[in-house]
Amino acid sequence: MKPWESYLDDADRAVLARGRFGTRMGFGARPAVVVIDAQRYMVGEEGADAEWPSSCGDVGRAAVGQIAAVVGAAQASGVPCFFTRFELERDGSDIGVYGRKRALLESPNWCLAGTRGAELVPQLEPGPRDLVFVKKKPSGFHGTPLLGYLVDRKVDTVIVVGGATSNCIRATVFDASSWNFRVIVPQQAVFDRIPVSHAISLFDMDRQFADVVDAAEVTAYLQGIGGHAGGTDHA
Repeated sequence: MKPWESYLDDADRAVLARGRFGTRMGFGARPAVVVIDAQRYMVGEEGADAEWPSSCGDVGRAAVGQIAAVVGAAQASGVPCFFTRFELERDGSDIGVYGRKRALLESPNWCLAGTRGAELVPQLEPGPRDLVFVKKKPSGFHGTPLLGYLVDRKVDTVIVVGGATSNCIRATVFDASSWNFRVIVPQQAVFDRIPVSHAISLFDMDRQFADVVDAAEVTAYLQGIGGHAGGTDHA
């Protein structure tokens, strides 16, 4: 059962059926994996989450294993992977309007530049064909080179993993769909701090902007790509 099913009643399901929401878009031929903010500050440490103010806890750490499986399958098949890191200057000079909603946290376990919190989780190792870049806003597209690289590599399918589902995943998925990419979200490879936010965000994405599917289905798809993936002819 999808995580949002328990929140829907018969009237909701009737609306979905009448509007023919949730049609499957399916996978294309030239995928890329976009890993959103799979950083230490997002997943904390087992038994020490109180020291990590933005940790998603056990659900984040469980998702990291699924993310690593998706990334590993992509890298083995020559599928390009793009890793974003959200980080802020220690003086908050680049926090923008976000600073009106949340205080700047002076902690090495948050997303401040140069701290361990801002590092990618150690389970993920970008390959020689992969790219890592910093973003300052929720979407992986906003103010970054992501779109240009996807176009250059003739990508038609964007697989989005990471966190948090209701924030940066959601923003990236909506932007990818707006640029007319097929968007795939492996359900077990995204995570959030609050279960209802996670469930309803997945529902909203699956309803109109992405296919929310089992992570094993994505891994199998990537394993079957072989040498035909987008970006295999790029250094």
